[in-house]
Amino acid sequence: MSEHRIYGTPFAKVYPMYIKKAEAKGRTKEELDRIICWLTGYDDASLQRQVELQTTFRDFFDQAPAFHPNAALIKGVVCGIRVENIEDPLMQKLRYLDKLIDELAKGKAMDKILRS
Repeated sequence: MSEHRIYGTPFAKVYPMYIKKAEAKGRTKEELDRIICWLTGYDDASLQRQVELQTTFRDFFDQAPAFHPNAALIKGVVCGIRVENIEDPLMQKLRYLDKLIDELAKGKAMDKILRS
């Protein structure tokens, strides 16, 4: 079975769309970056470096310093699929990120998004 094409897509290609989605709903790039850093363990500088390097989604998640242990608390539906039921670990990480960004865009409080 061939690999999903999103795995080879540069994170930098989708990142501006994440920013646009957040800002369109009155949220900020800083809030978005905070969510991404919380989930992956990147700091602001290393996140921007991944964007500059045009790192693929596969490498972005594979090189993540410390995937947050509370990521397993992220539940819900993204693209019609329950994130907690996704079997492919990489696709699940992608969908966790999508779910957090959806929650940000829907106005959910940061402490709830970050599962604190």
